[in-house]
Amino acid sequence: MFLILSKIFYFFLSPFLWILLSFLIAFKTKIPKRRKLFMWGGIIGILFFSNSFIISEFQRLWSYEVKDIGEINTYDVGIVLGGMATFDKDTKTIHVNKSVDRIWQALNLYHAKKIKKILISGDEGNITNTGLDEANQFRDVLLNWGIPSSDILTETYSRNTVENAIETKKKLIQLKLHPTSQQKALLITSGIHMRRAKAVFDRQKIPVDCYAVENAKTKNRDYYFYQLIIPDFENYNKWTSLTKEIIGYLVYYFKGFI
Repeated sequence: MFLILSKIFYFFLSPFLWILLSFLIAFKTKIPKRRKLFMWGGIIGILFFSNSFIISEFQRLWSYEVKDIGEINTYDVGIVLGGMATFDKDTKTIHVNKSVDRIWQALNLYHAKKIKKILISGDEGNITNTGLDEANQFRDVLLNWGIPSSDILTETYSRNTVENAIETKKKLIQLKLHPTSQQKALLITSGIHMRRAKAVFDRQKIPVDCYAVENAKTKNRDYYFYQLIIPDFENYNKWTSLTKEIIGYLVYYFKGFI
C-alpha cells in the first residue's frame, strides 16, 4: 500500500501539473482579478521551473558533493541502488534512464580497484509487473562485459529505498560481507537521492561511505550563458525528482525509517 500511495503522490509533484491547473483556473473563473492572478501565476511558473540555473542551485542545496575517484579509499563492496532502467517486453531487453550513471560509475570504481565487488540492489519498483528484474538483468549485462560472476552480487527483493537497505543488510550478512565501522561499504546512488539513502542505511546500522553520481554537487559552479536565459522544459522533471526526494525524506522521518 505504501508503494502504491507513493507512486500516486509522485504524480501530483509535477510543476507541469501545477502550471496547467493555474491556466485552467484562469480560463474557467469569471472573476477578472482571479483570472489575472492565475494567468500570471502560470506564466511565472513556466519561466521559473524551466530555468536551468534555478533548479541547479536548488539541487546543490540538497545534493551530496561529487568526489574525485582518487580521493576514494578501497572497499570490499560497492552498493548500487536500482531505479536505472525499464524493461521492453517485446525485445526482452532493458532500457536505461539517466540514473544508469550509478552502475557506470560503479564500473569505473571497480576497474580502478576502489571496490572489489559490485552489489546491485533492487527489483521491480513499479505498481504493476512490467517484466523488470533489474538486479539480475544488470548482472547479465555485466557478465557479458567480462566482469567475473564472483564480483557481481545481487539483491532482488527490494522495491524502494527502505527495502534496499533492509534486503541489502540480509544479503551482506548471508555472504559474511557485512561492513564494519573500520571497513565500510561504499554506497553509490544519485546525488539528490543520497541524503535519504544514507539516512536509511544508517538507520539499518549498515556502515557506508557515500559516492554520489548523477546530479551530484560539483565543487565549482560552472554555468553557460544559455542556461541562465533559455527555458529548458526537461527541468520540470528535475523539479519533480527533487521535490520527491525532499518530501520522501520527511515521510521517512515521520514513519521512523530514518
